[in-house]
Amino acid sequence: MSLVVVSHSEGVATLTLNNPAERNTLTEPMVAEIVAAMDEIESDQSVGAIVVTGAPPAFCAGANLGNLAEAGEDSLGAIYEGFLRIARSPLPTLAAVNGAAVGAGMNLALGCDVRLAARRAKFDTRFLQIGLHPGGGHTWMLRRIAGPQTAMAAVIFGEVMDGEEAARVGLAHRCVDDDQLLFLAQAMAARAASAPRQLVIETKRTIQAMAGVDEHPAAVKRELDPQLWSTKQPWFAERLATLQAKISAKRS
Repeated sequence: MSLVVVSHSEGVATLTLNNPAERNTLTEPMVAEIVAAMDEIESDQSVGAIVVTGAPPAFCAGANLGNLAEAGEDSLGAIYEGFLRIARSPLPTLAAVNGAAVGAGMNLALGCDVRLAARRAKFDTRFLQIGLHPGGGHTWMLRRIAGPQTAMAAVIFGEVMDGEEAARVGLAHRCVDDDQLLFLAQAMAARAASAPRQLVIETKRTIQAMAGVDEHPAAVKRELDPQLWSTKQPWFAERLATLQAKISAKRS
Protein backbone atom coordinates (compact mmCIF):
# COMPACT_ATOMS: atom_id res chain seq x y z
CA MET A 1 0.00 0.00 0.00
CA SER A 2 1.29 3.44 -0.91
CA LEU A 3 1.76 5.63 2.14
CA VAL A 4 1.25 8.72 -0.04
CA VAL A 5 -1.35 9.05 -2.79
CA VAL A 6 -1.23 11.84 -5.37
CA SER A 7 -4.14 12.84 -7.61
CA HIS A 8 -4.37 15.58 -10.25
CA SER A 9 -7.19 17.86 -11.36
CA GLU A 10 -7.32 21.34 -12.91
CA GLY A 11 -3.62 21.98 -12.39
CA VAL A 12 -3.81 20.95 -8.72
CA ALA A 13 -1.89 18.03 -7.23
CA THR A 14 -3.52 16.65 -4.08
CA LEU A 15 -1.04 14.82 -1.84
CA THR A 16 -2.78 12.56 0.67
CA LEU A 17 -1.02 10.86 3.58
CA ASN A 18 -2.41 7.36 3.39
CA ASN A 19 -1.90 5.36 6.55
CA PRO A 20 -5.24 5.87 8.34
CA ALA A 21 -4.80 2.85 10.63
CA GLU A 22 -1.90 4.72 12.27
CA ARG A 23 -3.55 8.14 11.85
CA ASN A 24 -1.03 9.08 9.16
CA THR A 25 1.90 9.36 11.56
CA LEU A 26 5.19 10.36 9.96
CA THR A 27 7.63 7.48 9.61
CA GLU A 28 10.81 7.30 7.57
CA PRO A 29 9.11 5.24 4.82
CA MET A 30 6.25 7.76 4.60
CA VAL A 31 8.71 10.68 4.53
CA ALA A 32 10.59 9.02 1.68
CA GLU A 33 7.33 8.78 -0.28
CA ILE A 34 6.48 12.43 0.49
CA VAL A 35 9.87 13.56 -0.82
CA ALA A 36 9.56 11.45 -3.97
CA ALA A 37 6.00 12.67 -4.56
CA MET A 38 7.02 16.30 -4.16
CA ASP A 39 9.92 15.88 -6.58
CA GLU A 40 7.54 14.41 -9.15
CA ILE A 41 4.85 17.04 -8.58
CA GLU A 42 7.26 19.95 -8.96
CA SER A 43 8.77 18.52 -12.14
CA ASP A 44 5.30 18.37 -13.74
CA GLN A 45 4.82 21.70 -15.52
CA SER A 46 1.05 21.20 -15.59
CA VAL A 47 0.86 21.48 -11.79
CA GLY A 48 0.41 24.98 -10.42
CA ALA A 49 -0.63 24.36 -6.80
CA ILE A 50 -0.58 21.62 -4.16
CA VAL A 51 -3.18 20.51 -1.62
CA VAL A 52 -1.93 18.45 1.33
CA THR A 53 -4.35 16.35 3.37
CA GLY A 54 -4.67 13.06 5.23
CA ALA A 55 -6.78 9.96 4.77
CA PRO A 56 -9.58 10.18 7.38
CA PRO A 57 -9.97 10.27 10.27
CA ALA A 58 -6.73 12.23 10.90
CA PHE A 59 -4.69 14.82 9.07
CA CYS A 60 -1.41 13.67 10.64
CA ALA A 61 -1.03 12.52 14.24
CA GLY A 62 2.65 13.47 14.43
CA ALA A 63 5.86 11.51 14.32
CA ASN A 64 6.10 7.84 15.11
CA LEU A 65 7.22 7.81 18.75
CA GLY A 66 8.65 4.29 18.78
CA ASN A 67 12.34 5.20 18.71
CA LEU A 68 12.12 8.81 19.85
CA ALA A 69 13.94 8.11 23.12
CA GLU A 70 16.93 6.94 21.07
CA ALA A 71 16.68 9.69 18.47
CA GLY A 72 19.64 11.75 17.32
CA GLU A 73 20.03 14.76 15.07
CA ASP A 74 20.08 12.65 11.90
CA SER A 75 17.04 10.55 12.75
CA LEU A 76 15.03 13.59 13.81
CA GLY A 77 16.10 15.39 10.65
CA ALA A 78 14.88 12.46 8.59
CA ILE A 79 11.39 12.84 10.07
CA TYR A 80 11.45 16.64 9.81
CA GLU A 81 12.05 16.30 6.09
CA GLY A 82 8.45 15.14 5.70
CA PHE A 83 7.13 18.64 6.40
CA LEU A 84 10.25 20.64 5.52
CA ARG A 85 10.20 19.30 1.95
CA ILE A 86 6.66 20.65 1.51
CA ALA A 87 7.55 23.93 3.27
CA ARG A 88 10.41 24.46 0.77
CA SER A 89 8.22 24.05 -2.31
CA PRO A 90 8.25 26.99 -4.72
CA LEU A 91 4.64 26.15 -5.62
CA PRO A 92 1.75 27.42 -3.48
CA THR A 93 0.71 24.85 -0.89
CA LEU A 94 -2.60 24.52 0.92
CA ALA A 95 -3.22 22.23 3.90
CA ALA A 96 -6.73 20.77 4.05
CA VAL A 97 -6.79 19.87 7.75
CA ASN A 98 -9.51 17.27 8.01
CA GLY A 99 -8.82 15.92 11.51
CA ALA A 100 -6.12 15.83 14.15
CA ALA A 101 -2.89 17.66 13.35
CA VAL A 102 -0.59 16.77 16.24
CA GLY A 103 3.03 17.71 16.92
CA ALA A 104 4.99 17.11 13.73
CA GLY A 105 1.63 16.74 11.99
CA MET A 106 0.81 20.28 13.05
CA ASN A 107 4.21 21.28 11.63
CA LEU A 108 3.07 19.79 8.34
CA ALA A 109 0.05 22.11 8.34
CA LEU A 110 2.10 25.10 9.54
CA GLY A 111 4.61 24.54 6.74
CA CYS A 112 1.94 25.07 4.08
CA ASP A 113 1.21 28.56 2.78
CA VAL A 114 -2.49 28.43 3.67
CA ARG A 115 -4.54 26.24 5.98
CA LEU A 116 -8.23 25.41 5.53
CA ALA A 117 -9.69 23.63 8.53
CA ALA A 118 -12.67 21.34 8.78
CA ARG A 119 -14.87 21.91 11.80
CA ARG A 120 -13.65 18.58 13.19
CA ALA A 121 -9.99 19.58 12.78
CA LYS A 122 -7.81 19.55 15.90
CA PHE A 123 -4.60 21.58 16.14
CA ASP A 124 -2.67 20.06 19.04
CA THR A 125 1.00 20.82 19.65
CA ARG A 126 1.22 18.21 22.46
CA PHE A 127 5.01 18.40 22.77
CA LEU A 128 5.12 19.43 26.43
CA GLN A 129 2.31 17.08 27.35
CA ILE A 130 4.54 14.10 26.44
CA GLY A 131 7.62 15.67 28.04
CA LEU A 132 9.20 16.73 24.76
CA HIS A 133 10.57 20.09 23.68
CA PRO A 134 9.01 21.36 20.41
CA GLY A 135 11.07 20.73 17.30
CA GLY A 136 11.18 21.24 13.58
CA GLY A 137 10.70 25.01 13.86
CA HIS A 138 7.31 24.53 15.52
CA THR A 139 7.47 27.56 17.84
CA TRP A 140 8.84 29.84 15.09
CA MET A 141 6.16 28.85 12.57
CA LEU A 142 3.32 29.08 15.07
CA ARG A 143 4.45 32.44 16.48
CA ARG A 144 4.98 33.86 12.99
CA ILE A 145 1.54 32.74 11.78
CA ALA A 146 -0.69 33.28 14.80
CA GLY A 147 1.34 35.53 17.13
CA PRO A 148 3.11 35.07 20.48
CA GLN A 149 -0.03 34.76 22.62
CA THR A 150 -1.51 31.95 20.53
CA ALA A 151 1.88 30.22 20.43
CA MET A 152 2.13 30.37 24.22
CA ALA A 153 -1.47 29.22 24.69
CA ALA A 154 -1.02 26.25 22.38
CA VAL A 155 2.49 25.14 23.32
CA ILE A 156 2.86 26.06 26.99
CA PHE A 157 -0.74 25.99 28.16
CA GLY A 158 -1.81 23.04 26.03
CA GLU A 159 -4.75 24.68 24.29
CA VAL A 160 -6.17 22.41 21.58
CA MET A 161 -7.99 24.30 18.82
CA ASP A 162 -10.75 22.98 16.62
CA GLY A 163 -11.32 24.40 13.14
CA GLU A 164 -13.44 27.33 14.25
CA GLU A 165 -11.02 28.40 16.97
CA ALA A 166 -8.03 27.99 14.64
CA ALA A 167 -9.70 30.33 12.16
CA ARG A 168 -10.59 32.81 14.90
CA VAL A 169 -6.97 33.18 16.04
CA GLY A 170 -5.58 33.29 12.50
CA LEU A 171 -3.97 29.86 12.53
CA ALA A 172 -6.30 28.75 9.72
CA HIS A 173 -7.42 30.95 6.86
CA ARG A 174 -10.96 29.61 7.10
CA CYS A 175 -13.07 26.94 8.80
CA VAL A 176 -15.46 25.02 6.56
CA ASP A 177 -17.94 22.18 6.86
CA ASP A 178 -16.28 18.79 7.08
CA ASP A 179 -17.82 17.43 3.89
CA GLN A 180 -16.86 20.54 1.91
CA LEU A 181 -13.20 20.76 2.97
CA LEU A 182 -11.46 18.96 0.14
CA PHE A 183 -13.73 20.39 -2.56
CA LEU A 184 -13.18 23.95 -1.34
CA ALA A 185 -9.43 23.43 -0.87
CA GLN A 186 -9.05 22.10 -4.39
CA ALA A 187 -11.19 24.89 -5.83
CA MET A 188 -9.07 27.48 -4.06
CA ALA A 189 -5.87 25.82 -5.25
CA ALA A 190 -7.24 25.71 -8.80
CA ARG A 191 -7.50 29.50 -8.80
CA ALA A 192 -3.77 29.70 -8.07
CA ALA A 193 -3.07 27.04 -10.69
CA SER A 194 -5.00 29.01 -13.31
CA ALA A 195 -2.38 31.78 -13.25
CA PRO A 196 0.92 31.36 -15.13
CA ARG A 197 3.05 28.91 -13.16
CA GLN A 198 6.25 30.95 -13.15
CA LEU A 199 4.34 34.09 -12.19
CA VAL A 200 2.84 32.30 -9.19
CA ILE A 201 6.27 31.00 -8.15
CA GLU A 202 7.80 34.46 -8.44
CA THR A 203 4.94 36.06 -6.49
CA LYS A 204 5.20 33.49 -3.71
CA ARG A 205 8.92 34.28 -3.52
CA THR A 206 8.10 37.99 -3.19
CA ILE A 207 5.55 37.43 -0.41
CA GLN A 208 8.09 35.35 1.52
CA ALA A 209 10.76 38.02 1.06
CA MET A 210 8.46 40.66 2.55
CA ALA A 211 8.97 39.13 6.00
CA GLY A 212 12.23 41.08 6.17
CA VAL A 213 10.88 44.36 4.75
CA ASP A 214 9.81 46.99 7.28
CA GLU A 215 8.97 50.04 5.17
CA HIS A 216 6.62 50.70 2.26
CA PRO A 217 9.28 52.27 -0.02
CA ALA A 218 11.42 49.16 0.36
CA ALA A 219 8.42 47.00 -0.51
CA VAL A 220 7.75 49.07 -3.64
CA LYS A 221 11.38 48.61 -4.67
CA ARG A 222 11.28 44.85 -4.00
CA GLU A 223 8.23 44.40 -6.24
CA LEU A 224 9.44 46.60 -9.09
CA ASP A 225 11.78 44.22 -10.91
CA PRO A 226 9.44 41.18 -10.87
CA GLN A 227 6.51 43.35 -11.95
CA LEU A 228 8.49 44.73 -14.89
CA TRP A 229 9.58 41.17 -15.73
CA SER A 230 5.93 40.06 -15.78
CA THR A 231 4.97 42.79 -18.27
CA LYS A 232 7.46 41.33 -20.77
CA GLN A 233 6.00 37.81 -20.64
CA PRO A 234 3.77 36.45 -23.43
CA TRP A 235 1.00 35.52 -21.01
CA PHE A 236 0.62 39.17 -19.97
CA ALA A 237 0.07 40.31 -23.57
CA GLU A 238 -2.38 37.45 -24.17
CA ARG A 239 -4.42 38.08 -21.04
CA LEU A 240 -4.41 41.84 -21.54
CA ALA A 241 -5.71 41.39 -25.09
CA THR A 242 -8.47 39.07 -23.83
CA LEU A 243 -9.47 41.58 -21.14
CA GLN A 244 -9.50 44.46 -23.62
CA ALA A 245 -11.64 42.42 -26.02
CA LYS A 246 -14.17 41.74 -23.25
CA ILE A 247 -14.32 45.42 -22.35
CA SER A 248 -14.83 46.36 -26.01
CA ALA A 249 -17.59 43.77 -26.38
CA LYS A 250 -19.45 45.16 -23.35
CA ARG A 251 -19.27 48.70 -24.72
CA SER A 252 -20.56 47.77 -28.16
